[in-house]
This record gives sequence, structure tokens and C-alpha cells, in this order.
Amino acid sequence: MSAVPSPPPRVGWIGAGRMGAAMARRLARAGIDVAVWNRTRSKAEALVADGAEVAGSIGDLADRDVVFTMVASSQDLEQVLVGEGGLLGADGPVPAIIVDCSTVSAETSAAMRAAAERRGSEFLASPVSGNGKVVAAGKLSFVVSGSEEVYHRVEPLLGVMGRAASYVGEGETARLVKICHNLLLGVVAQSLAEITVLAEKGGVPRAAFLKFLNDSVMGSTFTRYKTPALVKLDYTPTFTPVLLRKDFDLGLRAAAELGVSMPVAALTRQLVQATIGGGRSEEDFSVLLDQMAAAAGLELKPEAAEVDDGLGTES
Repeated sequence: MSAVPSPPPRVGWIGAGRMGAAMARRLARAGIDVAVWNRTRSKAEALVADGAEVAGSIGDLADRDVVFTMVASSQDLEQVLVGEGGLLGADGPVPAIIVDCSTVSAETSAAMRAAAERRGSEFLASPVSGNGKVVAAGKLSFVVSGSEEVYHRVEPLLGVMGRAASYVGEGETARLVKICHNLLLGVVAQSLAEITVLAEKGGVPRAAFLKFLNDSVMGSTFTRYKTPALVKLDYTPTFTPVLLRKDFDLGLRAAAELGVSMPVAALTRQLVQATIGGGRSEEDFSVLLDQMAAAAGLELKPEAAEVDDGLGTES
């Protein structure tokens, strides 16, 4: 990726949840001027020690060169951009570029792009792959659509936050790519839970099985960084079943519109829903392991083995 220009752009940030905070932190620690707004102010204030400023309102970000958004849903994105007090909702200055890193519907993205264009602001769809730990390790990846020229203008900032960015075309193309990614994420997580339970019920410790898997041709960044959670039964949330269900709903709707049959994804969506219905909605989606163990009559216990998440130590 290209180097950050000198002087670097002034950045605004909307959304300091688990992902947003980790991403804004990397920019601030790199010496970039970042002002952060979050509905719960204390989450933005937690970034002051890293060099960020706290914005008192979304409107305080209007004069920034680039504003990133990282929110939980399509409705949240509409609220922070065109709702009452939103970035584009009032007369006055607007940022030159808005980069949305959330996972939202293509319809919402297109509407926000149109709203930005009416106000003279460029809009990029730039959803991400990773979680807070991945961000801290410098291994986040972006998929981006919109103006290619604008993409190249923000590419240096993406390079501060992650290791890779893929430009995939105009409009909302990146939204479909990210939804496809998350459908695969869910299907792989469900398959990983099933086979891990099968191995353990046959007498193989989870740590031993997952070590073999991670060292094989089937191992991946995903299986490696989920291994500690599966071995320790640590379901501290990085991505919840509720958020995963949202993405399955978006993906299956796109499949219906495009006439694509997705039987495995449809079944996985039901299993994710069963996890939510069972009261495990606020834990990490790797809690699918518990659901599969219960169905097999297997009582899981944390294992003491030391395992590596494969992410390294960069922060």
C-alpha cells in the first residue's frame, strides 16, 4: 500500500465498539489526527491515551478530510449519516470522503452513497475481515468499492490499519463480497465445531486435534485464531451469533434475488438461530461448539494446553 501523505489527512471516526476502537487506535498510534465519536462517550474516551480526540457530536467531524464509520447495522449507519444530528443531515461543511467499514445491506449502502453525493462528499464501501485481535496484530483486510481514484486516496490509511485492501469495482460490489465472506465464515465455523466434537467424542483432546488441523493443508488463519477459544472454551465475544445471523439473512436474501441455491448456508443459518434461541446470543459465535457437543451428549471442559492463535504480537 502507498505511504500516508504528508501532512496526513485529518480523520474522523464514528463507532468505537470492539472493531471500531481497535481500528481507530491504530491510526492514532501512528500519529494521525483522529477525532472519535461514539454514542457511549466513555468508549471514545478510552482512546485518548492512544492519541485520539473525543468528538462531542457527530457534527464536530464535518470538517474532517476523511470520516470512517464502523457501526453494527444498516439502521445505525442511516442514523449516524442522515438521521437527526447525522454527518450529512444538516447544512454546512461535510467531509471530502466517507468510508464505511460496517457490514450493511447493499440497499442501505447505495442510499448512503446517494446522500453523500448530494452533499458533495465521496463515499466508499469498505467492509473488513477480522476481529479486534486481528486488527491489533495488523492483519485486518478490507474489500472496497466506489470510485477507484478515491480508493487510492484513502489506501494509505487502510494500510495503517491492516495488511491488505482489495478494490473490487464501482457501487456496492464490496457489500456482496463481504456478505459472501461471512457466509463462508459461518459455514466453516459450524463445520469446525462439528468435526472437533467428533474427534473429542472419539477420545482425541481438542488441542491435539486442532494442532493437527492447523498444521495440515486445511489449516487457516481462521482455524488458528479460533483455536484458543475452542480449547479453553473462552467465548468472550469478538462476533456474536446475532451479528452472524444478520449476515446470513443478508446473504440468503441476495441468493434469492440472484437465483442461487445455498442449501448449506441455509442450514447453517438455522443452527446459528438455534444457538440464539438457546440463550447464547451475547457470546462469541464459536459457542456453536457447545451446541454440537450437547447434541452429541458430550460434556466439554476447558483444556489446559497452551495453544497459539497464530496472530503474532504486533499491537
